[in-house]
Amino acid sequence: NNPVCGAFRGFGANQAQFAMEGAMDRLAEQVGISGWEMRSRNVVTPGSIWGPGQRMDDGALGARACLDAVRPALAEAIADGKAVGVGLALKNSGLGNGFLEISRAVVHFRADGVVEVRHCWTEMGQGIHTVALQVAVEELGIDPERVEVHVDTSRELGAGQTTGSRGTLMGAGAVADACRAALAGGCEVGVDYLGTYTVDWTDKLEDGAPEPLIHSAFGYACQLVVADPETGEIERVVAAHDVGRAVNPLLCEGQIEGAVHMGLGYALSEDLATDADGRPTGTTLRSLGILRAKDMPAVDVILVEAPQPDSPYGIKGVGE
Repeated sequence: NNPVCGAFRGFGANQAQFAMEGAMDRLAEQVGISGWEMRSRNVVTPGSIWGPGQRMDDGALGARACLDAVRPALAEAIADGKAVGVGLALKNSGLGNGFLEISRAVVHFRADGVVEVRHCWTEMGQGIHTVALQVAVEELGIDPERVEVHVDTSRELGAGQTTGSRGTLMGAGAVADACRAALAGGCEVGVDYLGTYTVDWTDKLEDGAPEPLIHSAFGYACQLVVADPETGEIERVVAAHDVGRAVNPLLCEGQIEGAVHMGLGYALSEDLATDADGRPTGTTLRSLGILRAKDMPAVDVILVEAPQPDSPYGIKGVGE
């Protein structure tokens, strides 16, 4: 158990979710109902007690909305005699668990008319720069061509690692706050307007709260997989994701399509072969069995927007 390892989308959660979803389907079969119906009867709703005791807020409306969003495609596939599979899950946004989470951003007006937006999140292709730009345009009412976005390592802006599906939520909150500070201060040239977004209201389990608030926000997702019953070939995936607010729908769709690709690879083709000492024997990406683009089925993304209370613009995470 010693291969090189590191952060990965939803690391550890996928394996546990696979087992739980399988158990749900077996339970449904035992009582003579469909997998969709089993999940529908047991879906979390506002007021439900989840996991370690957290009472869910109105953000939980997204779970039902995602289930309902895939139902027409499910009925069509069944009518066509296809094999179908349904999964439903939630994912926390942020660290939670009593951690103090702070995100800061700076808005700076330059003499040449450029507006700098400086934040502390790693841009790794997920689009946090684009989100920061969009928030600045929304709050300041300026042309996006005037905005330059930078990851600022010259000062301490907090936040910690870019993990936990929290970059958009916390980054947007900090940039919005900086923009409002700038507007209140007259948007003067040469001034650093600092904005902060803080999550300090989650609980540690060991604190013993009767209804601990473990996470400040959750995203929800329902996946429908349609397959040929004879060959087992995956023909289509319908992915309904509640993102709270799709700040940039195209980026959201890209994240979801990438996640579907990773999930299909997990289930169907990928393998990390090792020798007797646990050292990887595959030396190329190709040897890992990652699905190629030509082998991907059609992916239909449905963006659901059930706003998260007390979150900037109602945002939830989508990264994991």
